[in-house]
Amino acid sequence: MGTGFRAFRVADKRRESDIITSFHLCPVDGGALWPVRPGQYLTLKMPGDGAPVLKTYSVSNAGAETGYHRITVKREAGRDGAPDGLGSCWLHDRIEVGDEIEIAPPRGHFVLDADSRRPVILLSGGVGLTPLVSMLHSLKGGGRDVWFIHACENGAVHALRDEVMGLADDRIRTLFVYRTPSEADRDADAFHAEGMIDKAFLQRHLPLDDYEAYICGPVPFMAAMYQLLQGLGLPKDRIAYEFFGKATSLDAIAEPEIPAATAARAARDAAPTIRALAHLTDPDAWATAETVVKIAEEPSLDAMKADVRFRRSGVSAHWDGAAASLLELAENAGLDPDFSCRAGICNTCKCGIVSGEVEYFEEPLSPPEAGKVLICCARPKGPVVLDL
Repeated sequence: MGTGFRAFRVADKRRESDIITSFHLCPVDGGALWPVRPGQYLTLKMPGDGAPVLKTYSVSNAGAETGYHRITVKREAGRDGAPDGLGSCWLHDRIEVGDEIEIAPPRGHFVLDADSRRPVILLSGGVGLTPLVSMLHSLKGGGRDVWFIHACENGAVHALRDEVMGLADDRIRTLFVYRTPSEADRDADAFHAEGMIDKAFLQRHLPLDDYEAYICGPVPFMAAMYQLLQGLGLPKDRIAYEFFGKATSLDAIAEPEIPAATAARAARDAAPTIRALAHLTDPDAWATAETVVKIAEEPSLDAMKADVRFRRSGVSAHWDGAAASLLELAENAGLDPDFSCRAGICNTCKCGIVSGEVEYFEEPLSPPEAGKVLICCARPKGPVVLDL
């Protein structure tokens, strides 16, 4: 996948709920849309204070759509309730039909397993439904049993409801849970349960089966659903979720004994697609000049026996392939490096290479300058010393 940005024009802007709006994006050059796997996201380049800012949002329409990419964005408040002018509010308040936005190709590994034939649970909270709606479109007519279960505050903030209902059939079931339904919601019989999704609700509506599940929503929601699904017998490797914290973050958050401070940090470091009901990464990162890097498909032999030294910290660690990245290796060694996206997008994890070589297993969106490396998507090719 190339790293280049491409100009897209806003062909339509549709209000989906009191706080959520969809944007239909068409390539200015008239060329074909990028191929999109259900669940992937687009990275938008937005104006910042002196330099552009990168923000990412899920593709919420069908991957097979040939006319436009769609993102569906919740209007988020920033600090102290002020508008988040660099992200969602810039889109909601300043972008109109006909405006142009620079966008990078689809990315992300939180994608539907299209080869599986197992029944599917799509479980979302708030605007976390956006990638799952894309998955739902892909599953339509595919012969798999699907349960689309969505939780939100009430009907006023429930986005894409009619679209989801329109996809329902004898193989696709939809269930909506409102925490605080309005009288209008009650009169319209708009929801199936009031309050929170619990084990009894899932047991009542999900027949025993060999499911795979996809979860997206705020951290507490995801942790609760993760535990509930396991309690119903679903193995961890059948539960997919998008989380840019450490690989064990959701497991740790789901533990009832977890300290509040640990949960708060995990929520802070997670992609905002999960925290605060916002789907898609929000690295708040500055764009950098685009360069080219070589992506390694398989780890080199030397990498499997590499020693890594973090010079400023005085810590060394042995790379044996158990860690997913140099960032994870540093965390496992007790260090606390800066990061945000964990996906090669934001450059927050950038650090210097004192000696040795690394290779990227995921292509950085904006590769760093010479002598620097993004440790979130890199591994060593041999012994390495990092300025960390």
